[in-house]
Amino acid sequence: MFIKSGKYYLGSLLAFVFCVGISIFPFHETSLCASNNKQTTDSDNLATALNFEKVFEQVVDQVKPAVVSITSVKTFKHGQRKQKQEAPHDRYHSQPRQGPDEEEGYDQFRDFREFFGDDFFDKFFKPRFPEGEYKIQGLGSGVIIDTEKGYIITNNHVVEDADELKVTLGDRREFDGKVVGTDPQTDVAVVKIEGKNLPSAKLGDSDTIRVGQWAIAIGNPFGLSQTVSIGVISATGRANVGVAQYEDLIQTDAAINPGNSGGPLVNIRGEIIGINTAIYTRSGGYQGVGFAIPINMVKTIMRDLVEKGKVTRGWLGVVIQDIDPALAKSFNVTVTEGVLVSDIQENSPAKEAGFERGDIVIEYDGKSIRDVNHLRNSVAQTEVGKKAKVKVLRDGKEKELIVKIGEQPSDLFAAGPGVAPAGKDFGMTVQNLTKELAKSMGIEENSGVIVTEVQPGSPAAVSDIREGDFIKEVNRKKIANVTEFKKALSEGDKEKGILMLVKRGEFSRYVIIKTQEK
Repeated sequence: MFIKSGKYYLGSLLAFVFCVGISIFPFHETSLCASNNKQTTDSDNLATALNFEKVFEQVVDQVKPAVVSITSVKTFKHGQRKQKQEAPHDRYHSQPRQGPDEEEGYDQFRDFREFFGDDFFDKFFKPRFPEGEYKIQGLGSGVIIDTEKGYIITNNHVVEDADELKVTLGDRREFDGKVVGTDPQTDVAVVKIEGKNLPSAKLGDSDTIRVGQWAIAIGNPFGLSQTVSIGVISATGRANVGVAQYEDLIQTDAAINPGNSGGPLVNIRGEIIGINTAIYTRSGGYQGVGFAIPINMVKTIMRDLVEKGKVTRGWLGVVIQDIDPALAKSFNVTVTEGVLVSDIQENSPAKEAGFERGDIVIEYDGKSIRDVNHLRNSVAQTEVGKKAKVKVLRDGKEKELIVKIGEQPSDLFAAGPGVAPAGKDFGMTVQNLTKELAKSMGIEENSGVIVTEVQPGSPAAVSDIREGDFIKEVNRKKIANVTEFKKALSEGDKEKGILMLVKRGEFSRYVIIKTQEK
């Protein structure tokens, strides 16, 4: 029994070991494979990273030779009395906030002067500088985009008021630069150099860029030539930055600093998608928010500067304003994008095309319109004489208009329209529009009411209603006099808001005014 039992247990043990061995072996094999897979994965990741690195190297090698350093020289005489003479303005510089003793026009010796007199002060304390000419230098960047003709794109503020321009290439060749033309309204300038075997960079399509895509900035920050930094496209269509009058800027977090002005912003294909122009900063240096002019806008500006020596902009002839949910509700629409037409200029392309006050522009030349700035830029970049399709919402229904774009008048008002609504309970007083008042105020209409008084802190004042504002409509109905004005107010819902069309100066604007919450 013992032997039998021993054999039995021995046999069972062997069987167990055999089974375990079978079960263990695949496990060991799997672990080995996992280790091999990890090594393979690491190797693949490294290869991918190296290939990715190679792409950036190729982009830099492709574009960097065309990036130039631009030194602007400004000459002035001591007798010109330029108290705050500075180098040509670079928008990458951020000036510290002025203290109370540093404000423009402040004279720290005012009391001393008053006591002793100007003659005494000038004799003993006035700084004396040697007579003669002085030269100051500014440094910026640019990029060659035409090998044969030597055209360079840069910023207007890099070359503005410069008496001399020195252009230095990456291979250390130096050239005298000549300004072909400038456009301060977009901060674009074109410079020309005469040379052979010039490098150049390829222009891309800024309309195709998307937030999150790679962005490469190349320039000369702090005089460090051909510096490269990498980031992403942070946003598009940025406006109201204060860079120029026409803004549709690309925002990027690629590191840019003073001296980068005029340098290219490049995509991962090596194509220029923008020209760097400004940064938001509190320190004067990089803080992760930079802006570039879209290259498609630059193309249009450059074409006009080279061919005509000036920029010709398209003109529609409407006064427009952004539409918000409150205005959309008043016009019985649900859109929150687009622009509201609040006035139409006489003898304008819009007038001839059949635009009406209260139209909401939702599409221009095949592209959806976001806001006032978007439509304004789109029209300005349209070739004069072109017939553009414009889709509007009129009384809640879509309508297509064909407008022949005119040339923007040189004396076009830059200021926006005024705002104003009000009534009996809005803290304002109105009176009938008389012929005498209309003549004195330059108003061609023969009906409506004039604001004669506005109570401080009232709903009218909060809505920026001012004395002299001319109210033409209430809730989209024309009013002839004070009686009709009061009736229209009584029929409206003052808590939800009353829509008014108000004219100030040359412009009209829709505004909603509500009673103040208690």
